Amino acid sequence: MTSPTPAGQTAPNADEHPPGADAFRYAPQLPRHIPSLNGLRAISILLVLIAHAAGTSGAPAFLDKLTPVGNFGVKVFFVISGFLITALLLREHAAGGIHLPGFYLRRTLRIFPAFYFYVAVVLVAAAYGLARVSGTDVVHAVTFTANYHAATFTPSPRPEWAWEFNHLWSLAVEEQFYLIWPCVLAVAGPRRAVWLAVAVLMLCPACRAVMWFGLDATPTAMTRRFQAVADALATGCLLALGYDTIGRVRRSVGWLGSGFVVLPVAAGGIALALALSAVDKGWYYVAGQSVANLSIALVIDHYVRHPRTLGGWILNSRPVSALGVLSYSLYLWQEPFLNPMAEADTRWTSFPLNLLYAFAAALASYFLIERPFLKWKLRFQKTSGSSL
Repeated sequence: MTSPTPAGQTAPNADEHPPGADAFRYAPQLPRHIPSLNGLRAISILLVLIAHAAGTSGAPAFLDKLTPVGNFGVKVFFVISGFLITALLLREHAAGGIHLPGFYLRRTLRIFPAFYFYVAVVLVAAAYGLARVSGTDVVHAVTFTANYHAATFTPSPRPEWAWEFNHLWSLAVEEQFYLIWPCVLAVAGPRRAVWLAVAVLMLCPACRAVMWFGLDATPTAMTRRFQAVADALATGCLLALGYDTIGRVRRSVGWLGSGFVVLPVAAGGIALALALSAVDKGWYYVAGQSVANLSIALVIDHYVRHPRTLGGWILNSRPVSALGVLSYSLYLWQEPFLNPMAEADTRWTSFPLNLLYAFAAALASYFLIERPFLKWKLRFQKTSGSSL
């Protein structure tokens, strides 16, 4: 007895290929192009831009109150990443098994060219006195360990470090996730991976509690170190692993599938997390981040399942989706222009022109660097038969 796979293929017989059958059981029934994700990426990068623009010269004063949304925007990226990477890995596993060398080659083509081009440009700017970069900054940047850069965890006054590399902590978290999770999923299998992801969801808040209340960790450490933020990625992983099961539960309990229920609950969770960040930093770091992660997952799940709602139509509209496609290049290039430590009379870092410069640099990077390598990646997928 066989049943169709998400790609329209035939699942292997469970008695003949137990690992593949197990993978098929967990592989989410999703279209090849998952709806709404680019739109949600667009929302994420807009939140980051708002938060970073707030401190720049000439920015409206009311933006200062919106700086907490920047870290929230990064959490959206993390949950999306956990969901998407896990969904793609499960699809590959169900089709015959995860090929780790192929996965890492594709991730390299996706991430490295634009990233190392950006680093090279910053180093050239530093050589001409346009940026201040130390050897330690460079080492942490190119090894994807910026989330453990000691300078970013030193209480004020802190030692000098390169603002142009400040944002690379989140990319470091992503790369650390890529190193760990595909191997876990390939070796342990989807069923065990579920319990490992649940364990991360439970252990990360406990780890944050020890860091904050026991080790006097800095606020930066609480939002950047891998052990403090891995549950955001794990939340997305679990959403992918349980996507079909969640769908069956939502169908059997009708009100759970209603946007009139799900979206207010998610909005309430997000509001609670943001309120905690303003009232009690400790409880926000320990529990508020978990609430935010789960709320983000609810929103992602809703709009992936319901792209034809009003919100889904907006997220999947061409301009919003295009912004989501640009989000990686824009995330890389916004930092030099949205620099709150720049001199007040610096033309390139003054609001609102700094936003235009950031977009211009991101567009150039996307079309000249990122897009050509994406074509190579797609060509490799076709020749290898992979869905990743």
